[in-house]
Amino acid sequence: MEMKSQRGIHRVSPACTIPDLAAQITAALVGTGPALGIGEVRSTIAPSNIALVIGTSGTTGLSKEVAFTSAALLASARSSNTYLQAKPGQQWSLFLPLTHIAAVNVIIRSMELGTLPIDLREHEGEYPKVDFTSIVPTQLFRALNSDDRLLHHLQSAQAVLVGGAALSSTLRKQAEAAGIKVVETYGMTETSGGCIYNGQAIDGVEYSINGKGLVQIRGAVMSQTYLNAPELYQLSDGWFVTNDLGEVIDGKLGILGRADDVIISGGENISLTGIEATLSIRYPEIEFAAFAVNDIQWGHALHLAVVGDISESEIVHYLEAALGAASKPKGIHNLESLPLLGIGKVDRIALAKMVENE
Repeated sequence: MEMKSQRGIHRVSPACTIPDLAAQITAALVGTGPALGIGEVRSTIAPSNIALVIGTSGTTGLSKEVAFTSAALLASARSSNTYLQAKPGQQWSLFLPLTHIAAVNVIIRSMELGTLPIDLREHEGEYPKVDFTSIVPTQLFRALNSDDRLLHHLQSAQAVLVGGAALSSTLRKQAEAAGIKVVETYGMTETSGGCIYNGQAIDGVEYSINGKGLVQIRGAVMSQTYLNAPELYQLSDGWFVTNDLGEVIDGKLGILGRADDVIISGGENISLTGIEATLSIRYPEIEFAAFAVNDIQWGHALHLAVVGDISESEIVHYLEAALGAASKPKGIHNLESLPLLGIGKVDRIALAKMVENE
């Protein structure tokens, strides 16, 4: 490719102020400035039609530089605002780190409304009232259990997008009972973040379930390639095949879990997501993360990380009664917080390494 069809990439500092980043995003979108690199991006040039590159390791640990055109980013922002019935002059708040597509989305959505988001990442004191915000389930959990100022902020918003990781039905019901207007989002970096709201595709997006039960997505919000590994970016008739198992009930998409979250322990299949969901229903005030550790006897041994005050015997007895003897953890680990991958997903690899290094 000739140099005239390429543009440079400017790596954005996570400490960049919102006004400065908004100006850089504007220049990248209209083509008067360089493409922006967010997160771990090592490439220094991109095709001229690329406005943004997001570095993400995902759940596989493989670093991918996900590249977006201006058209995809604007389609995502405009469709989101349309779904939310957002009006010019309304305002978003920003709680998410500037290393992920979700934070960029908040800024572009705000710019489309003629405003800038209020930066609450390091805010002290009471949070001001806004119309919209975007958080991950962990933040919602904390709002409902320990952070009153965040709770009040969420309660006052017209809509609260919750995505980045699975939102349990228990946590959602708690939030709605507390007066929070939850919009559960589903998507990934490759789809410009969340593109399915409360089980329905936003404008310009389609989803379906393929023959293997996996969710696949296509539409105007799709990224273009992995800049550092284009051979790994494969679409089938425009469809991006996710690693999530899904089902459609009453016209709405439901996520059943990741295809790779089922482990075999002693010959028994165990769903890590299923373990977590079962525990969250019984103990909504506790955070749980199920993960697997290589084991010479079991193949994969089920372990559990716990944040909160609960006895190990109570957990074991409940899981055995609810799901059978195979669901009894081989180890339970009390932590102050769960390690996160990105902005919301639990880093199960880090948990496994923690145990293996003990």
